[in-house]
Amino acid sequence: MTSAPLRIAQVGVGNFGAYRRARLRETGLFTLIAAYDHNPEALAQCRQEDGAAPADSYEAMLETPGLEAVIISTGAKYHAQQIIAAVERGLHVFVEKPLCSTPEEVEQLLAVQRATGRVIGVGHTDHSHDAVARTTQHLLAHGELGVVAAVEATTAHSGGLFIQPGDWRGDPQKNPGGMLFQCGVHKIHELQFLFGPIVRVSAMMRGDVHATGTADVALCLLEFASGLVGTLHAYHVTPYYHTLHIFGTAATLYRESRFFDEGTTLRLQREHLDGKAQPREVVTVTGENDVCGNLRSFYRAIREGGEASPSLRDGAAAVNVVFAAEESARTGGAVEVRPVLEERAVY
Repeated sequence: MTSAPLRIAQVGVGNFGAYRRARLRETGLFTLIAAYDHNPEALAQCRQEDGAAPADSYEAMLETPGLEAVIISTGAKYHAQQIIAAVERGLHVFVEKPLCSTPEEVEQLLAVQRATGRVIGVGHTDHSHDAVARTTQHLLAHGELGVVAAVEATTAHSGGLFIQPGDWRGDPQKNPGGMLFQCGVHKIHELQFLFGPIVRVSAMMRGDVHATGTADVALCLLEFASGLVGTLHAYHVTPYYHTLHIFGTAATLYRESRFFDEGTTLRLQREHLDGKAQPREVVTVTGENDVCGNLRSFYRAIREGGEASPSLRDGAAAVNVVFAAEESARTGGAVEVRPVLEERAVY
C-alpha cells in the first residue's frame, strides 16, 4: 500500500470543474498531470493553477503516461461514455452528479465496473462527513423525533431560467425531470442516506413555465422500503430555497437554506403532553464538515481497497428515482424504482 498522491487527469476544468480542482488541491492527495476542456481559456487557467498539461482531446488525455484516475466534471449527457472509455483503459473514475442520463446507461456502468473492478466515485456529498446530515442522523437514531411519520423536501433555484436553445439541459432525453435531475438527486441521495431505499414514486411535472423542453416543476410522492412516505418538490425557475422537514410523533425537525451563502438552520419543535406545541428550538450542529470527504474516500478506495463513498451504486440509486419519477409523470401512474443490485466488484 502506498500513500503517494494519485496521478490524475480531469475533463471539464472550468465552471464547476474549477471548484472541483480547488477541492482536489485542498486534500493534498492528488496530482493533476493532464486536462482537457473545449474552452482553451479554462485549460490555460488549469495549467497555471495546477500545472496540468493540456490535451487535444479526451481520448488523448486518457493516454497520458502514468495516469491512474480521471476526474469527470462535464455535463451529465457525456458521463456514461466518458466513464466507460476511462475504466476500459484500466483507470479509476470520479464523476460529478447526476451519474448519467438514462436507465440503460446505469446498467452499462454497473456492468463495466463489475467487469473491470475499477473504483468509481460519484460527486454527491459524503454525508458521513457532513455535519448537518450527521446531526440529523443522530437525532433520528436517539429517538428525539419519536416515530417518524413523514418527510418533506424541497429543492429550488432559478437555473432553469437561463437554459438556452441547444443547451443539453433543455433536452428531456438528457435532462429528465429538469431540476429533479440537476439538483434533486442530491436531496434523493441524502434522503436514502437517512431513511433507506426509495422503492416507489408518483410524480407530476410541468415544463411550460420557461418552456425549455424539460420540467420546470416536479412534485413527487415517495415511498421508502421501510414504509415511510414523503414528498420531494423540485423547482427550476424560482429563487434559491432548500428544505428538509421530518415529522415525528415526539418532535418535528425543520431544516432550511434560504440563501446560497448563508448556511443552513436546523430547528426542533417538540410537543407538550397536553398537545400544545413548544416554540422551535435551535439545534446545535456538531461534528466535522468535510466538503472533500468524497474525494478522500475515492483516494482511500484506490490506495487501500474497498469502495468509494458515495459509490457508483449510490449514484445509480439516486438517478433511478428520477427516472421512475419521469416515467410516472409521463404515464400518470405510480412507478417502482429499479433496484441497484448489491453485487460488488472485487478490487
